[in-house]
Amino acid sequence: MQQISVSPVFVGRGSEITELTDALRRAGTGSPQAVLIGGEAGVGKTRLLEEFLQRAADRGAVTSLGGCLEVGAEGLPYAPLAAALRRLHRSLGTEFEAAAAGSEGHLARLLSEFGEADGEPNDEYGRARLFEHTARLFERLGAERTLVLAVEDLHWSDRSTRELLAFLVRTLHRSRVLLVATYRSDDLHRRHPLRPFLAELDRLRTVQRLELERFDRREVAAQLAGILGTADPDHQLVDRIHRRSEGNPFFVEELATAFHDGCGAGLTDSLRDILLVRVEGLDEEAQRVVRIAAEGGSHVEHALLAAVLDDDEEALIEALRSAVGANILRPDTEGEGYRFRHALVREAVSDDLLPGERHRINRKFALAVEAQPQLLASDALPARLANYWYHAHDPARALPTALDAARAARRRNAFAEQLGMLERALELWDMVSEDVLAHTLRPYDWAETYPPGSCDHSAADEDCDRIQLEDVLAEAVVAARRCGDRERGLSLAKRGLRLVDETVHPVRAAWFRINRARMLGSLRRSGDEEEIAHALRLVAELPPSAVQAEVFALGAGSAMLKKPGPEHLELAERAIRIAREVGAHSVEVHARMTLGGLRYDVHGDAEGGLAELAGAVERARCLGVPDLLLRGLNNLASLQRGLGRAEDAVRLAREGLERADGSGLLRNTGTILTGNLVEALIDLGRPGEAAEVLAACELGSLSGTHAEFLDRMRGELALMEGDLTTAATMLAQARAANRVGQVQHSVPISRLAVRLAALGGRPLDARAELLAALAEEGRLGYESDVYPLLVEGAGVEADSRGLPEAEAGRAGALAAIAGAAAALRPRAPLHHGWARLLEAELARAEGADTAGQWAAAVEALRPTGLPFPLALALLRAGEAEVLAGRREAGAELLREAAELAAVRGDRTLVEQIAGLAERAGLSLAPAERSAARSAGPGGTGAPGGSVVDSFNLTPRERDVLRLLARGWTNRQIAEELYISPKTASVHVSNILGKLAVGGRGEAAALAHRLRLFPDDRATSGR
Repeated sequence: MQQISVSPVFVGRGSEITELTDALRRAGTGSPQAVLIGGEAGVGKTRLLEEFLQRAADRGAVTSLGGCLEVGAEGLPYAPLAAALRRLHRSLGTEFEAAAAGSEGHLARLLSEFGEADGEPNDEYGRARLFEHTARLFERLGAERTLVLAVEDLHWSDRSTRELLAFLVRTLHRSRVLLVATYRSDDLHRRHPLRPFLAELDRLRTVQRLELERFDRREVAAQLAGILGTADPDHQLVDRIHRRSEGNPFFVEELATAFHDGCGAGLTDSLRDILLVRVEGLDEEAQRVVRIAAEGGSHVEHALLAAVLDDDEEALIEALRSAVGANILRPDTEGEGYRFRHALVREAVSDDLLPGERHRINRKFALAVEAQPQLLASDALPARLANYWYHAHDPARALPTALDAARAARRRNAFAEQLGMLERALELWDMVSEDVLAHTLRPYDWAETYPPGSCDHSAADEDCDRIQLEDVLAEAVVAARRCGDRERGLSLAKRGLRLVDETVHPVRAAWFRINRARMLGSLRRSGDEEEIAHALRLVAELPPSAVQAEVFALGAGSAMLKKPGPEHLELAERAIRIAREVGAHSVEVHARMTLGGLRYDVHGDAEGGLAELAGAVERARCLGVPDLLLRGLNNLASLQRGLGRAEDAVRLAREGLERADGSGLLRNTGTILTGNLVEALIDLGRPGEAAEVLAACELGSLSGTHAEFLDRMRGELALMEGDLTTAATMLAQARAANRVGQVQHSVPISRLAVRLAALGGRPLDARAELLAALAEEGRLGYESDVYPLLVEGAGVEADSRGLPEAEAGRAGALAAIAGAAAALRPRAPLHHGWARLLEAELARAEGADTAGQWAAAVEALRPTGLPFPLALALLRAGEAEVLAGRREAGAELLREAAELAAVRGDRTLVEQIAGLAERAGLSLAPAERSAARSAGPGGTGAPGGSVVDSFNLTPRERDVLRLLARGWTNRQIAEELYISPKTASVHVSNILGKLAVGGRGEAAALAHRLRLFPDDRATSGR
């Protein structure tokens, strides 16, 4: 068959090229972009990509291309990215190595050219580090010039590749990188794994989707003109090919080839036959080579093909030359192998094989690879061999190679692919005889510090020297948990429990139980406590083991987030002793961190808890386990902040963020560390710095758990600025993210909700929020969070005192607040200050507060050095002094409160203080500290002058306000004062203006709060 230059002219796609070029331009300005190109098979995605990459290179960009593998790729992770990186390494040389400096041990999991991978454990955090260092590599490569990374055939991508690509799209910032990927849209059935990936990326503003349409008749004519080398192809031929191809460019090429060979455009009604026309035109030997190559994979190495065929080299070369000349195969870009010109042709050739023929060919590939492993790249060898044996339908050979491929995937932190191979092993297990199992399977090199499948001390098991089915299930459970497929992990763990006799192997059973507990907790489902309790019963009386230590540690840690008691503290101590005895060092440090928290929670031993935590942090430093150290720094920062030591909290949180960044865990654990840092900065009165940290966090696309923490902090800052709309939005987001409802997040969220409702003039909603929070089980125990919530609630009740609609239910709300307060135990100066403040607010809600109570709160809070809640206490103390007639003393307190509120950036509190000072006729200006204004508006300025004078109310307006404060209507007021209802309405309007309030309810509340009529008894009617 004569070779035809297929589509030498690039046809159409003008708008697509423009959009890709625009994305390249934006990327060149330091704004990373991603473009996803979809379209049916044969519509021209590859040709468009090739054309664009050439144009990008002509513009000075560095380009690299990797393709997802169609056949034989199961269990082979990161294939397209590894290929693209390998090409970049070859083209950039020392520049690439300089960009990878310091990350070689991590990147070796992607690119074997970097040598041995680092010795860090293959766990969830190892995967996070790999992703972080890969992102860092691309950021460095794209620092000085534009880098275009293209990935073809995303519909065949493995899960690890998709997740790494999504990570890069979300996290690359301030670098000149353009990611382009193609996929077959007609392959995306409803449950295709690429669909959620595309949906996730669609939400990002830097991602653009292009869908390629088929050619119209004019474009088909242009394509035929290029292929046939004629300026004006026959119109009837154009019509026939356009009709038969339906505008699909690849089918246009195939039909044009058939026409050129004299077959006619209407050769066949079978698409498959159209695709096989060229193959059937080859001689028998070339056809045999093509059929065998179709089973070798998307790409087949020349040496491997030669080994499988075992033919004369000259004959093989001649057959390959014919296949390449017919445009069926083409050499790959490295010149080491071949790939089909289009996957549709490979699919057609493969589908044309007989079942037995296919199995025989795969067996030949497997035997060739086993005989000469060097025929394949080392990173591809385990998965390729496992797939050849699997498709050869030889379970005895497929099972051990599947396990080997699972090991290889785990070493690359590709847990989804590891899980896939382990599930294949489970599928094959019953197909293999016991004799084969006994002699071909070696013990699994477990990822865990302790082997869950190891024999229990309580049972003699002669099979402990070889892998068991429950061992494969256990490793599959770990892989499922690490790749985030917790539903599958639960199912696998349940299957493991059915296999394990817990009376014979209690340690194994306990291991499966605690892993079910972890996954249930991650899925926010009930049952985790029952699983932990069951595991505790299984190992309670057994000899020491690492599993036993972890069960005890997990039991204590779970209780710490709920209702810890002395027994859980003892459990943590026992976990530490056992872990130390058996050498489970990480478990020991985890348990020590839990013990530190429990010493504080259970016994109120703040200093002992801090010392235990600090010691655990130092042990974690020595162990060199980054995630363990970050947990300790985070817990220590949180406890220090809760005790009012915000400066220490800032220092610890900053260290945690720096270490997270250095170890590649910033986007994994950075969220909660950032939340602790921001909260401590707000406590210290550094809102600008807190806002900068949040902005940097958003720019860095920190992900993972505790998104509710950052949303709440954004809501807090918005509320301080008086932006109630943004605060409400952030509150809703925080609540949506806090599905698990942990106290450490839910209590502060409830406090934000109470404050928002109160500032919005909705005291009844604020009360409802408070009561709902107190009704939830396990609320109490976090004094640093619960005290502020109770103070906010008591303040709402005090401010709404006298409002008729708020009277019903007030007693119950105050009783609930007092009951919750009685259960708290102040453990630090900050807690004692909050307690004094709460006592005074409760008294204010009853109209019985005294200046002495507020002074006591101020005195207790001053040593903390925190601007809040001291500013709130000073506001209330100043108000009490003014009401008592001690105006100068009140003014001094209000000035100090205003200064602290301003430092904290709390505009809402500043306005409250200023409003009170204005109504009282006091100046907050520092220059007038020596003397309050001698005469307020309409007032006498006398030391004992009444506050009501400062509002410049007429005697009649005072009478009206007195009755208004009782909740009387205009008609009732008119009857009482012998005036008309219309006159009463005019007086009410004047009063609202002078008091600077928005309604009758606010006027009544203000009158009661300032006790403008102290001798009056508010009633709801006459």
